[in-house]
Amino acid sequence: MANPAAAAAGPSGGARSFLQAVSTVTEEAPSPLRVVQMEGLAVLKIIKHCEEFAPALVTGQLLGLDVGSVLEVTNCFPFPMREDDEEADADGANYQLEMMRCLREVNVDNNTVGWYQSCLLGSFQTVELIETFMNYQENIRRCVCIVYDPSRSNQGVLALKALKLTDSFMDLYRNNGLTGEKLREKKLSWVDIFEEIPIKVSNSALVSAFMTELEPESPVSQCDFDRLKLSTAPFMERNLEFLIGCMDDLSSEQNKFQYYYRNVSRQQSQQQAWLQKRRQENMARKAAGEEPLPEEDPSNPIFKPIPEPSRLEGYLVTNQISSYCNHINGVAGQNFNRLYLMKALQED
Repeated sequence: MANPAAAAAGPSGGARSFLQAVSTVTEEAPSPLRVVQMEGLAVLKIIKHCEEFAPALVTGQLLGLDVGSVLEVTNCFPFPMREDDEEADADGANYQLEMMRCLREVNVDNNTVGWYQSCLLGSFQTVELIETFMNYQENIRRCVCIVYDPSRSNQGVLALKALKLTDSFMDLYRNNGLTGEKLREKKLSWVDIFEEIPIKVSNSALVSAFMTELEPESPVSQCDFDRLKLSTAPFMERNLEFLIGCMDDLSSEQNKFQYYYRNVSRQQSQQQAWLQKRRQENMARKAAGEEPLPEEDPSNPIFKPIPEPSRLEGYLVTNQISSYCNHINGVAGQNFNRLYLMKALQED
């Protein structure tokens, strides 16, 4: 948006016009994002799209407005299923532009505020998600990713999350600073990659009145009794399988760093041995009246620094492990509550 300060200059130099005041406010630091307000229609569209194609993973575009500390999501549309090649990417971009043009013609919000995607048992914390965030951040100052998990929603929980990258992590990622030294300097841990934003679902007064009319009169239905089922074995088994896989990935990441530190230690030993030999040689040259040789040789391979592996994969795997543990803990707690309830009913 163009800055209106130049066009709003008034005849008096001391007085500030309204547009000048507005332009000054817009130049200040933006207020932090506090809540994502979603229209009920947008939520239903996301759920419908993800449920129809489950267990396949799908994505779509979020449309809305950025108002102060609130990001409003008023509409969305799905992306078509496609293969990963250059021609398909071009078709996807053209489809997105055409959809936004059609929405603009029918007077629907067509401002991009992020995207949504489905996941399986909360397995969304990947490098691809971070790269997508960085690509969006180049054109959109503030955007979010809505993640919907159909498998968890089948357990009676609306698994809908609004995520964004933290500013400190984005700065390090842009500067390729995901090394141990930089992370310790910025005091950045694995919990500081993603920031979850609270979601508030809002509806118009007419929609709320209509939903009230649709509410059944009977207070208890068969769906309510289904919540007392004691069998959650498939859900627990899948979470445990994914957790074991993540533990293997974390072990592989740790092996990479152990190999790196072994190489660094070996290189330091070689440097010390070479330096000691060079000093002895220089002592002999001084005794012979010759000029001493430099104690560092950049052309020698042992002085070439060994690149440190990125910590990103390890951080993401640790985040994923924490997510699976929280899922298992929540389901296990619900199962214990059901067992105690059923035991009390049988005793009565």
